[in-house]
Amino acid sequence: MERKQQLDGTAVLILLGCCLLWGLNQVAAKAALTEIGPLWQAALRSGVAGLLVWGFAAARGIALFTRDGSLKGGLLAGLLFAAEFACIFLGLQYTTASRMVVFIYLAPFVVALGMPLISPSEKLRPRQAFGLLIAFGAVAFAFGEGLQSSGKPLQWIGDALGVAAALLWGGTTLAIRGTKLSSASAEKTLLYQLAISAVALAAGAAVSGEGFPIAWSWRLLGLFGFQAVIVSFVSYLLWFWLIRHYPATKLSSFTLSTPLFGLLAGALLLAEPITPRLMLALAGLAAGIVMVNR
Repeated sequence: MERKQQLDGTAVLILLGCCLLWGLNQVAAKAALTEIGPLWQAALRSGVAGLLVWGFAAARGIALFTRDGSLKGGLLAGLLFAAEFACIFLGLQYTTASRMVVFIYLAPFVVALGMPLISPSEKLRPRQAFGLLIAFGAVAFAFGEGLQSSGKPLQWIGDALGVAAALLWGGTTLAIRGTKLSSASAEKTLLYQLAISAVALAAGAAVSGEGFPIAWSWRLLGLFGFQAVIVSFVSYLLWFWLIRHYPATKLSSFTLSTPLFGLLAGALLLAEPITPRLMLALAGLAAGIVMVNR
């Protein structure tokens, strides 16, 4: 397997497409919460996407169930993936999609700190580390607004769940690179996470007493289909392919561009407010991207 040390044009183009989809994903999930519970939405999304991955791999003759020593890493990554999306979908009940997408992209900070323990060649230089500190400070600055919001006293809960989701996403990336999953196919890596998260999230929905969605409007089908097919199947498959072939630290830091798409989508599609404080936080994230990837 060829692993490149720099992001080329192909990687950048795929990343930009994924970042656009991920920014829109938070808006779709937030909008769908009016018709479906957060945990069932996340569980069913993972289940449908998992079936698509299995069918895709079968059509291409990709072996998914051979013994390759990746089971432990797959279980770990799957549980982290489930916990991440539980935090995201539960958090969207309390905070806006625009804010959620900013907090989630604290994940590159986690990856940057952990990757040198797995791959010494991906150790950040002082300038790059400073860039991530700027990005972290920007997220903390945005979080402070949630604590001071009198109109939405519980907004800080959603913000905190967004930060937790970021820690879990970073942990998932490290689990993939630090275990046998690093040599597994992108399809197998993704299927581990989707299958395990579908079961774990469904169990969580059942235990919490969340009602199973029976009535599906065309609006809900569209929002859910976008999340399950376009985001969870197509974009995640591309993401795990990128992780196998390019430096994880640079990939993760580049995804900090996603909040821009999320902010714009939240404002245009959900009429969410974009405050000056949130814009300043976004500027800090952008500065971190430049410093890490220059």
